Amino acid sequence: MNILILEPYYGGSHKSFLDQLSLTLPYNFHFLTLPARKWKWRMRLAAPYFAERLAGLDIDLVLCSTFVDVAALRGCGPDWLRHIPVLTYFHENQFAYPVQVNDERDFHFALTNYTTALASDRLAFNSLYNYKTFINGCRDILRLAVDMPLENIEKIQQKSIILHPGLDLSPIDQTHVPKKNELPVIIWNHRWEHDKNPELFFSTLYELEKEGVDFKLVVMGQSFTRQPKIFSRAKKILADRIDHFAFAESRQEYINRLRRGDVVISTALHEFYGIAVIEAVRAGCTPLLPDRLSYPELFPRNFLYQEGELLNQLKKILLERNFLSSQQCQKLTSRFSWTELKDDYINWFQPE
Repeated sequence: MNILILEPYYGGSHKSFLDQLSLTLPYNFHFLTLPARKWKWRMRLAAPYFAERLAGLDIDLVLCSTFVDVAALRGCGPDWLRHIPVLTYFHENQFAYPVQVNDERDFHFALTNYTTALASDRLAFNSLYNYKTFINGCRDILRLAVDMPLENIEKIQQKSIILHPGLDLSPIDQTHVPKKNELPVIIWNHRWEHDKNPELFFSTLYELEKEGVDFKLVVMGQSFTRQPKIFSRAKKILADRIDHFAFAESRQEYINRLRRGDVVISTALHEFYGIAVIEAVRAGCTPLLPDRLSYPELFPRNFLYQEGELLNQLKKILLERNFLSSQQCQKLTSRFSWTELKDDYINWFQPE
């Protein structure tokens, strides 16, 4: 089977997902991509851009990300595009994506997600949380329109599945770093942005300091020219606790540092999935995560904290050194690997 991949935002987790997908599944893949920048312009203009480049291709199925306006693509593209399956994978949705200003302009992108879902033959969402927020967002926005029928939501539901993104965990498994920590090592490996709630994370560590609880700190994750001021303040306040406080220079360095960690923490206000946490747990870290977003479907409840309970649960873990074994970490994360998910993707592409 010849599969055409259309990805206007070919970078980061989108690129990693598609590269590994093409290496894992037994199909012939043809890529049409654009660099990962200016996502709003990509979402508006990628469909006609790709439509002009589809002539003469021998394709059995098209796979799009949500940055492709599938309704526009099928309207502008060649006739054959309306007679083969077009599938869309939802890494995110614009109903639940955090925005600085909740004004009418933001609804355009959410509505593009909606019409993309209607124009696609099959849909997969990377988490149940992603799916639920999308369906609820569609319902809410149609009710705002007053006289728009809701029947289309049922059509979307009937062609949707939950399909976690497969992960290549072998580089982590093949990295053997001795863990000889005199003090417990806390890992932060998330984007340095407000939606990851670094204020709660660092304020919790300040309280640990005041209470005399010993720990070391590794802060990684992608940082940007503009970042929350809390990071520069925390770097000074926690200077004596820091083992590392910067983006890892290479994938191998990132894995090495994860391997030395004992606890990985999320304080996220927004998360459609949680690849960073899964990678850290695979590397041997005990997770401590909010009891909301996508986390309850990824990890058992004993690794989740309620609002206001992060400090107490983290302190208990650090003082008791109640960390997971390597075998427990592997057992928790094996179901997220491509090895486990490969057949689910084949069934999505070629349903019986």
